Amino acid sequence: MKVYLMYKDADFEPERPAPWNGPDLIQDLQLEVVFSAMAIGDEFMHNVARSALLSGLDNGSDVVLFRQAVLKDCLKNETTVRSLYKLAVDAVEGRKKSYWRPDTAIYPPSLLSDAVETLQMFLSTLRTLRSMADEYADKFDSQGFTEFFARIKSEISNDYLAEIEGHLDELRFRGGVLIGAGLGRGNRGANYGLRKPNKRKHWIKRVFGGNPSSYTFRIDDRDDAGHNAVRELRSRGMNSVADAAAQSAEHVSNFFVMLQTELAFYVGCLNLRDRLTEIGEPFCFPVPTTAGDQSLSFEELYDSSLALTMGQTVVANSVDADRKRFVLVTGANKGGKTTFLRSVGQAQLMMQSGMFVPARSFSADLCAGFFTHFKRREDVTMQSGKLDEELNRMSQIADHLTVNSVVLFNEAFAATNEREGSEIAKQIVSALLEKGVKVVFVSHMYPFARGFYESRTNATLFLRAERKTDGTRTYKLVAGEPLETSYGIDLYNSIFEGSLDRGKNAPSTAAAPSE
Repeated sequence: MKVYLMYKDADFEPERPAPWNGPDLIQDLQLEVVFSAMAIGDEFMHNVARSALLSGLDNGSDVVLFRQAVLKDCLKNETTVRSLYKLAVDAVEGRKKSYWRPDTAIYPPSLLSDAVETLQMFLSTLRTLRSMADEYADKFDSQGFTEFFARIKSEISNDYLAEIEGHLDELRFRGGVLIGAGLGRGNRGANYGLRKPNKRKHWIKRVFGGNPSSYTFRIDDRDDAGHNAVRELRSRGMNSVADAAAQSAEHVSNFFVMLQTELAFYVGCLNLRDRLTEIGEPFCFPVPTTAGDQSLSFEELYDSSLALTMGQTVVANSVDADRKRFVLVTGANKGGKTTFLRSVGQAQLMMQSGMFVPARSFSADLCAGFFTHFKRREDVTMQSGKLDEELNRMSQIADHLTVNSVVLFNEAFAATNEREGSEIAKQIVSALLEKGVKVVFVSHMYPFARGFYESRTNATLFLRAERKTDGTRTYKLVAGEPLETSYGIDLYNSIFEGSLDRGKNAPSTAAAPSE
């Protein structure tokens, strides 16, 4: 049996290696906050969510749209989906508690007994699953769920379940074990095999029938060698059946593990939806376009990690950057530039994993590679300077770049003087654009920004963090040319004037500071 709720014809592999820059993506885009909101304390769900988001770059539009349809079904049938997930979780947890080991090297009768007990436990769960398919299948519209329920109905019929129950009852050998064998070389036993027990004759035939065609003997209780010999014969005869039963139990177990795994992604999306709705934030299903279309447009896009952390609605932005290969963001310090950059990165990864995104509407082309180059805090253990560290990270990104990649820069190459940093940034961005890479760059380096503005083309969009005349930040981004100042004086005044005001209002009885 197959689940196939993440791909049309393949299983989802949560253990696949994360991309080499996975840790950077998680740190720069604050994805850990999103994972935690999806998992709500469930470590398994957390790992699935992490794997799904970081592996989304391998998905084409067919996979994205397939998952979107499944997720829409989940939103429409939340109670049923959560019940399916709980059913799978209980089955997997029950298997873990059953001490069964799918290892043919252990004593076959014990292996068979454990496998039978495991299959008996799964039998009840399969009946429930079949019942749910009968009751709820017609309420789902997506290809993923429609074909899933069709497979359940086809492969888990009532006759099939009754037949399994009959086989399991026989494998308990309440009337003893019947083993057949032949004579091999040197009159040794060969070709041992388990036989179906003979049906018990009617008592009249047993009383008036002829002499039995077989003979019986008993082993003395003190005959250890005899008992060992019988145990060996029993083990040989049951070996193939024990192996088959163990493989069947493993097959059913793997089905429920995969059902838990793939539903964990969608239940995580439901959890995230619940949290965003509770806060009052919107979400939408994005429109993916073909890689290389250079499309990027959205309405009311916001940083979901910030909203989740603060527990309230946050400022959102609307931008039309279609056909723009380069978006350069400048403006006032503490004006929301980094938050904007994070929101773009989160939305891209969420879209490519098949999720909804935190916006009123969102559309972008699928990218083959996604990279972030954010400024880092000074590391006292570094053996080289901060600029060397930035250039080294850029070199690693360059080694993994492909056509139709996206790179997000946040205050990059500012560890040196403005003139040198601007020249480094200019050369790197120019090379990336020449190779067809989409770039979104947040910078306060005026020479770098001004140079691109003066040589601007239709493929470049300039955004600026809005600042009112009184210095107030709206945290909105507007189209505008780069300014020579980032208004750091606003921050200076807010800090030091606030300190002076607090000093004036301090009580007269306050103790003077020691000299």
